[in-house]
Amino acid sequence: MRAEGRQTVRRILCVFPRYTSSFGTFEYSYPLTDGVQAFMPPQGLLLIAAYMPENWEVRFIDENIRAATPNDFLWAEAVLVSGMHIQRTQMNDICYRAHSYDLPVAIGGPSVSSCPDYYPAFDYLHIGELGDATDQLIDILEKDTSRPDQQVVLKTTDRLDMTRFPIPAYELADIPRYFLGSIQYSSGCPYQCEFCDIPGLYGRNPRLKSPEQITAELDKLLECGIMGSVYFVDDNFIGNRKAALDLLPHLVEWQKRTGFVLRLSCEATLNIAKRPEILSLMREAWFGTIFCGIETPDPVALKAMKKDHNMMVPIMEAIETLNSFGMEVVSGIILGLDTDKPETGQHLLEFVETSQIPLLTINLLQALPQTPLWDRLKKEGRLNEDEGRDSNVDFLLPYEDVVKSWRRAMGSAYVPEKLLERFEYQIRHTYPNRIKPPIGAMLTWKSIRLGLVMLRNIFWKVGVLGDYKRAFWKFALRRLARGEIEYLISGIMVAHHLINFARDASGGQTNASYYSLKLQDAAVPAE
Repeated sequence: MRAEGRQTVRRILCVFPRYTSSFGTFEYSYPLTDGVQAFMPPQGLLLIAAYMPENWEVRFIDENIRAATPNDFLWAEAVLVSGMHIQRTQMNDICYRAHSYDLPVAIGGPSVSSCPDYYPAFDYLHIGELGDATDQLIDILEKDTSRPDQQVVLKTTDRLDMTRFPIPAYELADIPRYFLGSIQYSSGCPYQCEFCDIPGLYGRNPRLKSPEQITAELDKLLECGIMGSVYFVDDNFIGNRKAALDLLPHLVEWQKRTGFVLRLSCEATLNIAKRPEILSLMREAWFGTIFCGIETPDPVALKAMKKDHNMMVPIMEAIETLNSFGMEVVSGIILGLDTDKPETGQHLLEFVETSQIPLLTINLLQALPQTPLWDRLKKEGRLNEDEGRDSNVDFLLPYEDVVKSWRRAMGSAYVPEKLLERFEYQIRHTYPNRIKPPIGAMLTWKSIRLGLVMLRNIFWKVGVLGDYKRAFWKFALRRLARGEIEYLISGIMVAHHLINFARDASGGQTNASYYSLKLQDAAVPAE
């Protein structure tokens, strides 16, 4: 559904902010593609765009692809912005630019919902999910698009049922310019990990879309030009295990109907390894990657952070189980925990080698508002709001030692030879366990052309101009000899970003926490 039509027609400009460079945005890989410029379509802002009254004109701009121009602001009557903490500076910059045209600016999304005080210059704060606050904002803008005398805070108390969500306005976005497609199935997570703000923001009882909604959204993504992969951005794909079992047969049938044109991936708790009936259906639906918040291989630390569910199956056994269903594991890892010891960084590197996980998002602990961690550290007087730091946590180990340990881990884990050996392991031990989709349906002229373009870019920019040529050609020649062209492309696409970003990280050119308040971009002028 969408908001009811209004008598007054408005022009709404939705602007998604540029990302600060981070481990998970994959910008180093874009030059190897055929014109990719951004990571994933932003679900939240495209959902709001689709919810606007049908008779309102809506324009969407992702500043990761192109910046909003003076003509865009001159066209608009109001501006909507959404984003995460890592985009804080850029969101404030959009507000500053919009105000120079005397436009009212509303901000929604996870960052403002968690920390409204970060955004004092915005005219409207939309706190919470799609619901009555959204309708209130639409009502206000219908009556008057002049800027209010003081900031207006709108809080959702009645959330729109997810079964009534419209399909995000993918048609407004330049979908072929994205590295991955994105889709949201549920909101909320039943677990209460100490560091996580999801239960505080979205609740512990996952709310769900219907299977029919999901397949319709996948159809829309295909229609708008997505190729390759689609990521389920849910906080926990198995937050409601019964619902996941209900959804998966629909995904299997959708893949058969469309010829397995998209590989799927998701995020789930590691205890999914105890559910072979779910994993079997995921395999049939062609899930190839699963992100698990392993956080640490230390059971003492897992218990302290209330992540006991990671110990329901021994971690290495769980990883091997997921690999046996053809799913490559991506892992979240945290350094700076209270249980860390001086040797924790070295133990992490040993875990990387043992697990053979290629991609691990190694991150410094950050205390987020609306989390048990924030509440505990505040009571202990261990929250540090110095924005020149990489974390707001006063660690029990010396701060500089923790940061150095992170930089060493990044520098060592993503040495080209080591990383490509881990991909080699996945090719030998994990990928053969995947189903074999019909080749004819996948080998379209469009996909062949895309593959040739990417191969050309990879051979030239990595194999000829790159600075890890020896490791690259050792990996590439094996793939060519075995006819594993897809694995050559997919492996190098990911590895190239990890190698280059890790070099930046180990050299001190990036934040050690992706939630850090340390602002790397130029300061935004105050209003």
